[in-house]
Amino acid sequence: QVQLVESGGGSVQAGGSLTLSCAVSGNTLSIKRWAWFRQAPGKQREGVAAIWNREYYTFYADSVNGRFTISQDKDKNLVTLQMNSLKPADTAMYYCAATPITGYRWDDKNGYDYWGQGTQVTVSS
Repeated sequence: QVQLVESGGGSVQAGGSLTLSCAVSGNTLSIKRWAWFRQAPGKQREGVAAIWNREYYTFYADSVNGRFTISQDKDKNLVTLQMNSLKPADTAMYYCAATPITGYRWDDKNGYDYWGQGTQVTVSS
């Protein structure tokens, strides 16, 4: 089992920055990939970014590429999402996710077994 706890959400004006953190614990050596997803009201949950465990390959959604950065700090057991140049369209609940398997696209939510409780990000214009 793996436990994920997000923090760092909040309210910010357009153009601002936020850093989301995901504290991970449990059998993290079993994890192949960490990811951040988000879900706005009335919309599907979508992949934002992903990083391969201990290999640091990263993937980003087109909508955030160049503005968001996902990283892993093994010593602190953290997966972070640095979000810059935020837009109102980035407003959503953000979830940390982890998967012990491959074979799914990085942004396919069905491929992730472990989820955090979410942290809200609100960007005002």
